[in-house]
Amino acid sequence: MSTNNDKQNALALDEVGDNAIESKETEGLSQGKIVLRKFLRHKGAMISIVVLVLVAIFAFSAQGFAGIPGWWKFSHTASGPVVNPGGAPTWSFANFFSLGDHPFGQDEIGRDNFARVMKGTQISLVVMFIIGIVCLIIGTVIGAVAGYYRGWVDSVLMRITDGFVILPVIVVGSILGVLVGGANGPLLGVALGCILWVGLARLVRGDFMSLREREFVDSARVAGASDFRIMFKHMLPNAMGVIIVNTTLIMSQAIVLEASLSYLGFGIKPPGISLGQLISEYQTSFATRPWLFWWPGLFIIVIALCVNFIGDGLRDAFDPRMKTIPSWRKMKKAERMAQKEAK
Repeated sequence: MSTNNDKQNALALDEVGDNAIESKETEGLSQGKIVLRKFLRHKGAMISIVVLVLVAIFAFSAQGFAGIPGWWKFSHTASGPVVNPGGAPTWSFANFFSLGDHPFGQDEIGRDNFARVMKGTQISLVVMFIIGIVCLIIGTVIGAVAGYYRGWVDSVLMRITDGFVILPVIVVGSILGVLVGGANGPLLGVALGCILWVGLARLVRGDFMSLREREFVDSARVAGASDFRIMFKHMLPNAMGVIIVNTTLIMSQAIVLEASLSYLGFGIKPPGISLGQLISEYQTSFATRPWLFWWPGLFIIVIALCVNFIGDGLRDAFDPRMKTIPSWRKMKKAERMAQKEAK
């Protein structure tokens, strides 16, 4: 019995020590700086940001964007003579530092797979970011209005939200893809964003319903602030944690959804190009030319994982309940600080 009590006391002392260390480290910092500090300490999120930025820079600079020419010598539409037998990649691990003319290989008509994968990554990233922006705007506005006004306004908006919830995303996305997809990636992103906002709207609504009862909202109302100013000037900054975290998670789902629709033939179609469309086009080459299938799939996985890890880092940074175990160096530093204060 005494052993269990000793363990409980030790755990309680450890928790008090962890809280003391965290309080010392964040003493005098604003909430924004505390969140930023926590986020910058999340190694997975930091590595993911670096990888995602490098992928985006590589994709947009290699093939060019918005009329700006890229540095890669082959276009994603140009065909030429097949260099290696079967269009095999000129880059291999045996000769790692020599890329050759076609590092990702060629297809059956001699098109450069590296150029096509870079162009597909461009379009997939653009679609992903547009979906995230559209969901952010629609979900935030509907959730904020429903949570602030409540009553019949909340009932009407939530019934509309329920209507979108019951719709099968892949089926509705396929219909929208046929109607507005084709070679137009941005338009497809807007269309898909208009059906993926429901989860964010519900979370924002719940946050605004609790924020509505806070003292600073009553003070702003007494001071004569308009409803619009109260919602988007005073309440919105306090809900940014929920909004930012869930927007990043929507974006990670978005790139997989776009790839799925394009693979099924309902998303981006030739002459447009995306990572999912490349997998669909080269699915019959999996046994004979696997490099045509592997590279688009690898980039989809890398992008989705990076966005997910960034979302995890943001969630940990914004959530005050998330505690990190202090390192031995931090414990010694806290011990020295305590000894210094005792003197």
